[in-house]
Amino acid sequence: MPTIYFKGLDNLIATARSNKVAVLLGFQDFSQLTRDYGDKEAKVVMNTVGNIFSGRVVGETAKTLSDRFGKVLQKRQSMSITRSDKTTSISTQMDSLIPPSKISNLTQGIFVGAIADNFDERIEQKIFHCEIVVDNAKVAAETKAYQPIPVITDFTDENGENKMKERIQLNYNRIKEEVKLIVADELERIKNDLALAHLLQQGE
Repeated sequence: MPTIYFKGLDNLIATARSNKVAVLLGFQDFSQLTRDYGDKEAKVVMNTVGNIFSGRVVGETAKTLSDRFGKVLQKRQSMSITRSDKTTSISTQMDSLIPPSKISNLTQGIFVGAIADNFDERIEQKIFHCEIVVDNAKVAAETKAYQPIPVITDFTDENGENKMKERIQLNYNRIKEEVKLIVADELERIKNDLALAHLLQQGE
């Protein structure tokens, strides 16, 4: 079962952190974490990590992130208008700092997240909602200058037929025969060495 195979990921994170090793985990969605590691292990992992960096996600993942970012006291103003009067009321309410709806509608290049600070590196603004500014012209120029990947090996014969499978099979057979020769030479050397031959006989 995957939950048994992957068990201990939270211990890996904690052990690496205590040895000043940075662990970077990447998931497309929290549901993948739950599917592959199990519900309990996934919750421990999500609560163990200190820094979160996320783009657009939906559903439970967006809600989980919003809950993690916390809430803030916000003012709300409402207005009621009648024929004879206009009334304005102001109230305060705890609301999500970054609502799930906002996380579900992030544009490409815009991210939300939370970071952890240190004793000697205090960070006042731990929750962020920002945009990575990309110089599209510079990226396009760099992409245009890319060189094609060179063809290291061509398996096409003189008739234009691809002989890759045949070539691989020939290499496999050659390596297999070479291994057999190496094993035979080692067995012969052991037999000629009395001490090694004695050990070999005891092992049999």
